[in-house]
Amino acid sequence: MGIFNSFNASASALTAQRLRMDVISSNLSNAETTRATQTEDGQWEPYRRKMVEFQPKGETFQSHLQKAMGSSNTPAEGVEVSEIQKDESPFRMVYNPNHPDADDNGYVAKPNVDPLKEMVDLMSATRSYEANVTAVNASKSMLMKALEIGR
Repeated sequence: MGIFNSFNASASALTAQRLRMDVISSNLSNAETTRATQTEDGQWEPYRRKMVEFQPKGETFQSHLQKAMGSSNTPAEGVEVSEIQKDESPFRMVYNPNHPDADDNGYVAKPNVDPLKEMVDLMSATRSYEANVTAVNASKSMLMKALEIGR
């Protein structure tokens, strides 16, 4: 195990959680956007909620083979964002016949963004970010103590 592996793992998690917070803030800022994308037939579609998917870094066939053979001494390499998915759940239909995007029945399709769910996700991402900052600081402190031993 290298001396900086913990820094690398925490740094990848910090980057991934920062991107997650950016996507969540984009969801919150577009929670009322009724004209986000235009379909092939020229109709406007509301904003669709986006979600960040993580995966472990360095997951290759070779690493799985070494783990299965019991000869794996490679440490965790952190996480990375595998993709940003669009939530395909249905849009919220709100009755507002005076809205310019209302259909024939007076309903407006609103984004499938739930601000409460987004705030919970934001709190989770923030806590994870803080935990990784704490891990970086602990690793830094241990390395500094190890350098003091040599004095």
